[in-house]
Amino acid sequence: MKLAKVVSLLGQSHLVCDAGFGWVDIGDLHHQPNLLSEILHGSDPMGRAKTMVEGKTLWDPQLIQGFLAPVDHQEIWAAGVTYLRSSQARQAESEGAARFYDLVYKAPRPELFFKATPRRVVPAGGVVRFRGDSKWSVPEPELTLVISPKMKIVGATIGNDMSARDIEGENPLYLPQAKVYTGSCSMGPCILLAKNPEDLSNLDIHLEISRSGIKVFEATTSTSKLARKLVDLVDWLGKENDFPEGVYLMTGTGIVPPDAFTLASGDRVKITIQGIGTLVNSVE
Repeated sequence: MKLAKVVSLLGQSHLVCDAGFGWVDIGDLHHQPNLLSEILHGSDPMGRAKTMVEGKTLWDPQLIQGFLAPVDHQEIWAAGVTYLRSSQARQAESEGAARFYDLVYKAPRPELFFKATPRRVVPAGGVVRFRGDSKWSVPEPELTLVISPKMKIVGATIGNDMSARDIEGENPLYLPQAKVYTGSCSMGPCILLAKNPEDLSNLDIHLEISRSGIKVFEATTSTSKLARKLVDLVDWLGKENDFPEGVYLMTGTGIVPPDAFTLASGDRVKITIQGIGTLVNSVE
């Protein structure tokens, strides 16, 4: 079952739900602006969503003008070096500090960092950016966990953790500048509700980058290649931290384009995660 925030052709914002047969309007976000969080933070998000679609008629997809970012007031955090491919790439780009990435890949404590506020999240169909002072920037496709205030995984969405590899590679202390800037975080188009975190532990992730209509990079990985359990990442995030509005956690990337590749203005980034959908962004 999926939830999404959309804008209709009339310019109105709605929360819609897909129970497997198409989108159904379950709430006017003008009158219920926090409806998504109310569902996500309840005792049984999937059960409530199922009840809300009963007896409702399907929406014509042509009535949807576009998707909003599937977030209300939640902070967005991220984990790093959670896949072997990511560990290898980070070591290669950070010659002087390579051993630290190897150590964090093997250590009990994961790398966790703040990524974005809700206002900064770019929706599906929106424009992501690479930094003007970076010569080596890439998208990072990531399963993004949707977590309730009680630190329970209630679902997942698709995340694009834009990264300036050269800036972080110059000095690991530059990570906030490499990772956190305007247009560096995209999520969507929807949330897949999940009763069991294990349901998210073996999903294919596919990245495709096109330039002038021509595919220039493509790769696939799986969340089964994560070196850490999803619940462990959430447990570490919750240590000495509280999230009364809930929180989203990007879980790291297992796809890293070759060192010779960098994004260019006009590129099209397409991320597909099995069971969730496809997040598409243009680049500038």
